[in-house]
Amino acid sequence: MLTLYDDPISGNGYKIRLLLAFLKAPYTYRPLDILKQETRTPEFLRINPNGRIPVLILEDGTALAESNAILCYLAEGTDWLPADRLARAQVLSWMFFEQYSHEPNVATLRFWTHLPELTPAQELQKPLKKRDGEAALKLMDNRLSSKDWLVGTTPSVADIALYAYTHVAAEGGFTLGDYPAVSAWLRRMQTLPGYIGIGDLPT
Repeated sequence: MLTLYDDPISGNGYKIRLLLAFLKAPYTYRPLDILKQETRTPEFLRINPNGRIPVLILEDGTALAESNAILCYLAEGTDWLPADRLARAQVLSWMFFEQYSHEPNVATLRFWTHLPELTPAQELQKPLKKRDGEAALKLMDNRLSSKDWLVGTTPSVADIALYAYTHVAAEGGFTLGDYPAVSAWLRRMQTLPGYIGIGDLPT
């Protein structure tokens, strides 16, 4: 059986839990607390030397890190990852956008709300991250103003990758009401069969 190492507050880990729920795939859940440095223990560093979650342990014991790589692995051969060459590249393009333009801003500001206090450098970065996060949300809003999903006519792992931190962006100070197409897309995601919320953890 698959085993997922994750922090329950992590949007990156939620991506994996959400796809596993859509796929109705069984797995064992291993929660870790980032704020308590539980991903920096010798035991976990043997699993992922980069000291980050999520990590998916495959049936043969292989450890697979990086949330979007895990999404692609799990989605292979399903409707969540297009077989068409161009459509697949477009999905990957949005996933790269998520990691480069969206997550470092939208997710970071949310994560900082969980810290006891910010450093002076982090305080200085907040306006820039807010500006760049708003730019990423605006780009998504433009795309989704004429499309139900980011690529093609059905949801893909690109939608899961960007949904995870977008739907909790308000926790980082973003006003989702400013992005009506994004807000409508969030509602569509939440009506998909098998949907679970970020707080719905395996027992």
